Amino acid sequence: MADLELIFSMLGEKLTTEATRKKDAQGFIQNKDTAIEGGKVAGRARIDAEKSFGIKIVSQDNYLDLKENRKKLEEKS
Repeated sequence: MADLELIFSMLGEKLTTEATRKKDAQGFIQNKDTAIEGGKVAGRARIDAEKSFGIKIVSQDNYLDLKENRKKLEEKS
């Protein structure tokens, strides 16, 4: 996952959390609705960024596929 991909994922999570708090969502259905809402807003932001800057946010990269990153993680544990 590339940096921007991670950032937009985090944006969706944070927006979902804020929508859940604002609407005081209770139960599965209400929380599902706020998750969809947060994801849609982050999705629109991603599409807008891709159009504005002419870049792709979503990539096929996987952090763990890179040998140097896997080695760094192994050294930390």
